[in-house]
Amino acid sequence: MADVRRELATADVLVIDDGSRDATAERAEAAGAIVLALPCNLGIGGAVQSGYKFAVRQGYDVVGRVDGDGQHRSEDLALLIEKVTAGEAELAIGSRYMDDRGYSGAFSRRLGVALFSGMLTFLLRQRITDATSGLRAVSRELAAHYAADSPTDYPEIEGTISAGRAGYRVGEYPATMLPRQAGQSSITPIRSVYYVAKVLLAVAASYVRPSISRKEEHD
Repeated sequence: MADVRRELATADVLVIDDGSRDATAERAEAAGAIVLALPCNLGIGGAVQSGYKFAVRQGYDVVGRVDGDGQHRSEDLALLIEKVTAGEAELAIGSRYMDDRGYSGAFSRRLGVALFSGMLTFLLRQRITDATSGLRAVSRELAAHYAADSPTDYPEIEGTISAGRAGYRVGEYPATMLPRQAGQSSITPIRSVYYVAKVLLAVAASYVRPSISRKEEHD
């Protein structure tokens, strides 16, 4: 919270409390954040979509997102917001792999990211290096798109495809990944095989159904 305030002093900070059983909500409120406490655990997709719904109802022009494990730097988020504000992209993604900033990660994770990034590069016809990055900023219009229709499980990959197919500009920018400060990844080595299979099926399904362009959304 203090880190975000240092770089984005005038920004509103929303914390999604996805049915936690610890002091997440209390500590976030004490730090000055707006807290959206969900009545039960919805998972990452539901939590992220709830944030977009809140942002759309409040009328924010740009919506930034960071994960709750402390790995994302506020200065990188500020850069992404700047890119969206300037109209350079409507989905700005912070990438760990665009240049060498010392991030390695587990081999299985790097392999999975490489697979998904290659898939997105092929489908979107532009180079994507970090398909699973949760460090993102989106425009008001794209936030409304996600608020209306967002993947329920792992929104990063499907969300990028959805934005690209609808005609929104997608951009990647270098970002530094810090060591995890809290919590554990939900994607364990055993679950990674299941995760890969599920995402591939979800991407295939998303390409079977018709895509609604941004023009059609606002007609």
